[in-house]
Amino acid sequence: MLTFLHAADFHLDSPFHALPPEQAAERRQEQRQLLTRLADTARQAQVDLVFLAGDLFDGQRARPETVQALYQVLEELEAEVFLSPGNHDPYSPTSPYGKFPWPDHVHIFTQAAPARVEVPQLGAVVYGSAFTSLYRMDSPLAGFHAQEEDLAAFGCFHGDLSSAHSRYGPITHNEIAASGLHYLALGHSHSASGLKRAGKTYYAWPGCPEGRGFDETGDKGVYLGQLEGGRVSLDFVPLARRRYLTPSLDITGQDPAQALEALIRASRPEDILRISLTGTRDPDNEPNLTALTALASGYFYSASLYDNTTLSQALWARMEEDTLTGLFLRAMAQRLQESAPSERPLLERAVRFGLAALEGREEPQ
Repeated sequence: MLTFLHAADFHLDSPFHALPPEQAAERRQEQRQLLTRLADTARQAQVDLVFLAGDLFDGQRARPETVQALYQVLEELEAEVFLSPGNHDPYSPTSPYGKFPWPDHVHIFTQAAPARVEVPQLGAVVYGSAFTSLYRMDSPLAGFHAQEEDLAAFGCFHGDLSSAHSRYGPITHNEIAASGLHYLALGHSHSASGLKRAGKTYYAWPGCPEGRGFDETGDKGVYLGQLEGGRVSLDFVPLARRRYLTPSLDITGQDPAQALEALIRASRPEDILRISLTGTRDPDNEPNLTALTALASGYFYSASLYDNTTLSQALWARMEEDTLTGLFLRAMAQRLQESAPSERPLLERAVRFGLAALEGREEPQ
């Protein structure tokens, strides 16, 4: 049996533009701490092989402290390490991979064509390739087939299965099936794929080990795997320090602050949340987003709130009247039906103010 760790898409030194400068710097430091958790996971599992399938760095240059952190972690690993540069961190003589020396047990693929590295002490062979520019229109697996030999065959590649026209190393199910590999460790997709199979070849993307925005939500981490008797099994290991989450909070019949406090009690303070208020509410019970955001921000690392509630049916009770009020409500109901979700809170506020004016009441606060 051979054991391995499969990780990809760390995007070290990401700018984190959506965060204030101090928090962005803190997040980059936390990214470097991910490397320590990676090493701890590999040591505890006593893996034989580590596959790093590209985009370890977010760009072609890296901060010296980041390169040093990666070197130190890789140097301390007892496993054989295989690294395939991706589209964000392509190999070149001036890239961190080409510019600095790396430990002997760290094998960095440097060419677009698949290369073969035998690990005789493990009875294994590993194939891999590198992006050598920001884009790659050809498949890294085109025409590839592992040598027929009595060795466990692994692949470590950065590639995209989503489209034949991808600019990021488009691969196909047929190419995976024809590869002759026992396990293909892939990078590029930021969502964990689960274990998949094409022909006799098992393959997976582990996703990024920590999200960087609300397009990368939930638990993020790496895979621990085993190859035995030609069969592969994978276990997902969460590594993320902070998670991006987008919960919906139904405030129907509730005080918004109390509903938010209940969500807070059931959540982790280190996470980053975008909270959507949903449900129905009375016209005079509009959520105070400023106060609610302050409440959430005092608990979470970062939090924002959006009002996606709808007004109660009582507001529309006069819609069928043959009056100016009924005409106004019918027109606004039609606009709401045709509007984008982001426009509805403003339109519903306009309904409230319009009704107040038509009924001779003071404007809502």
